Amino acid sequence: MLTDEELIEEIRDGSQAAMEVLVKRHYSDVYSYLYRKIGNRHTAYDLTQEVFIKMMQSLGNYRDKGKFRHWLLKIAVNHCYDYYRSKQYRHRHAHTELEVDMPDENSNVWDLFHCHYQQEQAKQAVLSLPEKQRDAIILNFYHDMKIREIAEMTDTSESTIKYRIKAGISKLKQILLAGGEGSDHRKQG
Repeated sequence: MLTDEELIEEIRDGSQAAMEVLVKRHYSDVYSYLYRKIGNRHTAYDLTQEVFIKMMQSLGNYRDKGKFRHWLLKIAVNHCYDYYRSKQYRHRHAHTELEVDMPDENSNVWDLFHCHYQQEQAKQAVLSLPEKQRDAIILNFYHDMKIREIAEMTDTSESTIKYRIKAGISKLKQILLAGGEGSDHRKQG
């Protein structure tokens, strides 16, 4: 199997097949980041396509040997920032969606509902975080990126990323615990 750098060299030499392999290799990573960041699968799909177009346009500038995934995710992070500043975002209503998987034969309806309810709560909690905390949480927990890598990608210090993750986790706990308690408990706390 060719490395990302070998595929990039083939793309620079005009290989369409190498481009398809490179896109297929990293598509789910980019899409899942954008979906977790945006919260809408259709918009995430559109933005993923745009990220790969930007990648192809910028491939001539790629110089970080062995760090293609981080370079590509940095394009996705920056594209999200561009999207949030766009007219398209400002005029669009943010509708959340509950995606339901087909039940397997061992699941009952209550278990499926409960599982999807918890997933939706977690998704909404992450989406409610401030943007920079949300980025740090998504990149660290969902994409297994190290603090150092996130700091490099976002041009931020490692201590700032650590703080954003800690603050984000704290807010997520507050949000999820408040959602799980009855209204009487929330009024008292």
